[in-house]
Amino acid sequence: MYYEFIKRTIDVIGSIFLIILFSPVMLLTSVVILVTSPGPIFVEKTNSHMRRLGKNGKIFRLYKFRSMMVKADVLEKTDPRFKSVYIEKRTKGNYKVMNDPRVTKVGRFIRKHSIDEMPQLFNVIKGEMSIVGPRAYLPDELREQQKRFPGTEKHFKDVLSVKPGITGYWQVTGRSDVNFDKRIEMDAYYARKRSIIFDILILLKTPWAMISGKGAV
Repeated sequence: MYYEFIKRTIDVIGSIFLIILFSPVMLLTSVVILVTSPGPIFVEKTNSHMRRLGKNGKIFRLYKFRSMMVKADVLEKTDPRFKSVYIEKRTKGNYKVMNDPRVTKVGRFIRKHSIDEMPQLFNVIKGEMSIVGPRAYLPDELREQQKRFPGTEKHFKDVLSVKPGITGYWQVTGRSDVNFDKRIEMDAYYARKRSIIFDILILLKTPWAMISGKGAV
C-alpha cells in the first residue's frame, strides 16, 4: 500500500520534472522528424504496435516519437519489400528486427538512445505506465511467443500485475539482446521483488543504458 502511494507520487513528480528537463530535446526531435520524414511527429494512433498491455491486461495507447515510415505496421504485412521484416519478427526469440529498413536515419539515432520513448512520460502522468516497470508488451507478442517458449505463460500473471515502465530491469540489463523467455522472466522477477530500493537501482543504471545504446535496435 505504502509502496504504491510512494511510487505513484514519484511517477507524477518525476515525469513532470523530466518533461521540463528534456523539453529542449523533445522539441528538437519533433522539428527534426518533421523536416526529415513526411508524416506525424508521433507514431500514428492507428498503428497496431502502439496498442499495449497495461496493468491487469488493460489495453492502452503507447506514445512514441515516430522513428519509422508512416504506416510501418501495415507495410510489414503488405509491401513485398518488407516481407523479411514480418518473418524475422515472428521467428526470432526477441520479437525485434535488426537493421529494420522501415526505420529512418533520424529514427535509428533516437531509438539507439531511447529518445523515441520520452513521450511515454505522458503515459506515466495519465496513470497508464510507471517510470520503472516491466516492458509494455504487445498482445500478439505474448500470444505468439508463449508458443515459441513453452512455460513462459507462468510469468504473465506477475508481469501484468503491475504497470509497465519506461525503463526496467531487463531494459538496463540487455534490452534487445535478451530473448523473450529471459526477458519476461526478468520482468516477472521485478514484479515479484518490486520495491523503492529496486526502482532506484534501476533508475541509476538507466542513463548509461540510454547513452551507450547497448542492445538497441
